[in-house]
Amino acid sequence: MIIHTDRSAHQHPVGSEITPLSAYRNRRQWMLGAMALGAAGAWSPQRAVAQGVDRPGRLSPISSVPSSVPGARTVEKPTSYRDATTYNNYYEFGTDKSDPARLADKLKTRPWSVSIEGLVGKPGTYDLERLLRLAPMEERIYRLRCVEGWSMVIPWVGYSLAALIREVQPLGSAKYVEFFTLADPDTMPGLRSNVLQWPYVEALRLDEANHPLTLLAFGMYGEMLPNQNGAPLRLVVPWKYGFKSGKSLVRIRFTEKQPATSWNMAAPREYGFYSNVNPNVPHPRWSQATERRIGDDGGLLARRRKTEMFNGYEPQVGQLYAGMDLRRFY
Repeated sequence: MIIHTDRSAHQHPVGSEITPLSAYRNRRQWMLGAMALGAAGAWSPQRAVAQGVDRPGRLSPISSVPSSVPGARTVEKPTSYRDATTYNNYYEFGTDKSDPARLADKLKTRPWSVSIEGLVGKPGTYDLERLLRLAPMEERIYRLRCVEGWSMVIPWVGYSLAALIREVQPLGSAKYVEFFTLADPDTMPGLRSNVLQWPYVEALRLDEANHPLTLLAFGMYGEMLPNQNGAPLRLVVPWKYGFKSGKSLVRIRFTEKQPATSWNMAAPREYGFYSNVNPNVPHPRWSQATERRIGDDGGLLARRRKTEMFNGYEPQVGQLYAGMDLRRFY
């Protein structure tokens, strides 16, 4: 940040105007972490336009390299940045799709830390800078399918959650991983509603969490995550309905027993623990056989697409559920 003063150019600054060395080092640490790999030329307005970004450079750029994980980069056209950042489910800010973009600006994402708890060898508090440095950043172009029947294609930036799991060393008794979203009544007006119990909680089986496609995301479209999309870090599980991908994570807990999750507690007939995208298992109030891609020409009248099993990621993740009754374990 540049601070302009009325002091003439030939005068030296007084001591109170000089950034303390410790603050400078902390700022430099953050900038290095945000850039991750530090690749020169990784961000440019031209690249932004090519990815469909209509407001390039609005947030801090975050470097990444294309992912080599099988299935991690769909060839489908990405949803526009505007659509992806203004049409969101984030009930902590309200139940209308436009509420998060309108109200999430008050969310304070610095400083930030995540508490690692439960059945792990290395529990503790991991600050954001440490998490940013834990593994190389990759770009993953994932489909996102929501249970309401709409979908997007988003270029995420992050690394496989498995890197963090290896770092914290789960015990042999750990079978599940639980994720907690921030619940701050001062910045999240949606917490005043009783639509869910707060904080928002999601969970995965440990083998699901360890799958290479399960992403710990810090950015999208080459920028740090916007607040309304789950800043400063969130989960992205591309073969499950969107509500499984917890946002603005503050706690991760490893457990032996299957945890209770927010939507499953609120409406167990409608939202199962697994919540894999499955066109053959309808929601009690609507079909899941088709979906509407946000941004398609025609808007609400656009031709609907057929929903793919596991959101199109069946070749990569189908073996996780071999032998399971997917109507029972929905």
